[in-house]
Amino acid sequence: MYSIGEPFPETELNPGTNLLVAGPPMTGKRRLAFDVLAHGDGDGIIIVTTKSTGEQVLSDYESRLDGRDSFIGVVDCVSKQQGMSPQRVESVEFASSPVDMTGIGIKLSEFLQRFYDSGVRSNRIAFDSLSTLLMYSNLQTVFRFLHVFTGRVQSAEAFGLFVIDSSAHDAQTMSTLRQLFDGEIEVREAEDGGSEVRLKGVGPTTDWQLL
Repeated sequence: MYSIGEPFPETELNPGTNLLVAGPPMTGKRRLAFDVLAHGDGDGIIIVTTKSTGEQVLSDYESRLDGRDSFIGVVDCVSKQQGMSPQRVESVEFASSPVDMTGIGIKLSEFLQRFYDSGVRSNRIAFDSLSTLLMYSNLQTVFRFLHVFTGRVQSAEAFGLFVIDSSAHDAQTMSTLRQLFDGEIEVREAEDGGSEVRLKGVGPTTDWQLL
């Protein structure tokens, strides 16, 4: 079972669960996803980034660990697309761009195998962000890719989090994508200027609460 931690301390999810993390910009979706990853002490961590470089993501995530060791892998879909020649880091692998969905899938499988060979049996996987994929590819292509990707998470008995800017896509797009996920963490702006969050689809829907 995978526990989420704050803000849902009582929630435990079955292996193979995939959750959409959806909300408008600047509401803390990515921060929330990374905090949920960091709650898995001893779990393998894989982050696919289509927005920031692998080095930036690795630094951001490791700052949450308070010195704890962790198996971490980052699939960087940004650096090569921007023409960078980043220094090789053991924890970072590169896809040529967010459009390189085959490469992304291969790197995910390589990290899962590497962790398995090291004795890791539970993995938390985050994809930040699906909105970038939809900028470069049509909905049908992204849907097919995510059908395979979420299936890989399920077969590996891992836990997947997929971040999306819900305000950037029409209702039909969001409805189509939601079919692929077991549930959703919804994030919205609170009246006081902060953010509120609730969990839907896995267990009883929670009330909105401050993030």
